[in-house]
Amino acid sequence: MAVCARLCGVGPARGCRRRGAQRKGAGGDSSGPDTDPEEGEGGGGEGSGSEAGAERVSPGAGGSGDGNGRPRAPLSLLELPPELLVQIFGSLPGADLPSLALVCTAFRRILRTDTIWRRRCREEYGVCENLRKLEITGVSCRDVYAKRINPRVKSGRFMKILPDYEHMEYRDVYTCLLHRYRHILGLWQPDIGPYGGLLNVVVDGFFIIGWMYLPPHDPHVDDPMRFKPLFRIHLMERKSATVECMYGHKGPHNGHIQIVKKDEFSTKCNQTDYHRMAGGRQEEFRTWLREEWGRTLEDIFHEHMQELILMKFIYTSQYDNCLTYRRIYLPPCGPDDLIKPGLFKGTYGSHGLEIVMLSFHGKKAKGTKITGDPNIPAGQQTVEIELAHPIRLPDIESLSNLSELSRIVLEVQERVRREQQWQEEGTPEGKEPEGEGHPQLAPSPTEDDGAGASASGEGGAAQDPPQPPQPFVLPGGIASRKEDYPRTCRACFYGTGLIAGHGFTSPEKTPGVFVLFDDDRFGFIWLELQSFSLYSRIKVAFQNAGAPSREAFDEMLKNIQLLTS
Repeated sequence: MAVCARLCGVGPARGCRRRGAQRKGAGGDSSGPDTDPEEGEGGGGEGSGSEAGAERVSPGAGGSGDGNGRPRAPLSLLELPPELLVQIFGSLPGADLPSLALVCTAFRRILRTDTIWRRRCREEYGVCENLRKLEITGVSCRDVYAKRINPRVKSGRFMKILPDYEHMEYRDVYTCLLHRYRHILGLWQPDIGPYGGLLNVVVDGFFIIGWMYLPPHDPHVDDPMRFKPLFRIHLMERKSATVECMYGHKGPHNGHIQIVKKDEFSTKCNQTDYHRMAGGRQEEFRTWLREEWGRTLEDIFHEHMQELILMKFIYTSQYDNCLTYRRIYLPPCGPDDLIKPGLFKGTYGSHGLEIVMLSFHGKKAKGTKITGDPNIPAGQQTVEIELAHPIRLPDIESLSNLSELSRIVLEVQERVRREQQWQEEGTPEGKEPEGEGHPQLAPSPTEDDGAGASASGEGGAAQDPPQPPQPFVLPGGIASRKEDYPRTCRACFYGTGLIAGHGFTSPEKTPGVFVLFDDDRFGFIWLELQSFSLYSRIKVAFQNAGAPSREAFDEMLKNIQLLTS
């Protein structure tokens, strides 16, 4: 601010260069009063504001050129045209503009230009100047049409649903809505016990909306994600932001948002009667079941699945009044990653489809649950892949035999166990500790340069040229919710999957096979459970979701895991 003050002629070095230029332009006459326009407010009255800039650009005061008649360069920002100042100020961060307005009256007057704030809203928050998405945010096309045709409609209900955006200033939108609630933009995980969830808070037009993302109906793992609004924030009146709860089937109603601390906020509904249905809990359950599973309870013949569904409805319905959200980041990408990390939706037997985050950590890859179930809750690591231990699958005829695949996996498991033991004892990898009498393990034929390309290098990803896809079929006895899984794969790796009893009791890591099909799909064979999970990438461009650093992402994974341990 001190630099700006000196440039515009105020502050400690008030007007030094401007006065020197004035004296030089007047032929060295320095008898004029050495007074700044800002200082003359007592005698100048109203001219201290708008006339301040005029004094500095007038030819008589500042001079229009030097002694040779050449035009001189501007010595102050206020000597620039107002249109140029609007462009300059519009390129500055919006958070700095209020401080800039304190420099002088002329700056404050220019910063009232709505073009500056419109540009900041568009560049910083992606505000679109159209109403094409208002219908899915709770505003009907009829109301928008009535607003356009008859702007003098003043009914209370109409003004409550659709504020007068045509006369709303972008300065108020930026300062009272976007900047005030900027900390809640991005991806969040709601605290709903073991079930978790995925919330994406975005700027949509003149709204800030919290969208809850739901997996597609089981078992259609390749279908796009479903989403529904949980809350929205917008300006009902000038300089007044309103929070509305969107839960339930009676439209938006009064809500509240509280930013608890960094990377955590909570929402509260003040009118929970909007969540109730006339038919009572039975009607609410049937409606929830159609939305959650796309079917009725009579269509689900598996008794255990019926119990899990009813348990989830009873548990999650307790959180329709107040919810707490914790920030999550998308995993950072590395040059040696096997595939692009990100969010995937996968099949989990009777629990349906769940959301998993795949991330790479050197020679390992981890799958962390974003949504969970009573056995393995959200936040826990569901699978871990050893990228340094690829598996070459046998031919199709041998692969159909489950015992043959189990034998191969158990051999690799023993090798991984020995390597971990050597690392704990400080023995170089591949060298047998002396005096223990353990037989030396020869390199496994399942880890040669076949289907699973060698995972060499510090990054742990395959450095060799990609191998051609090989045929793949599930062994006999392996159950899969998705029957039309891919029939070719790129590579296979040894991995472990986490299993536990109800309530996350007796958790245990069991061996399995990670199967990479393509850039957007992978699978995992759970040998002990004799089941197969298929995962498909969530193809949504999430904004404000990148981790600031690798350390911040690892800390986030650690925190969400501790919350459910």
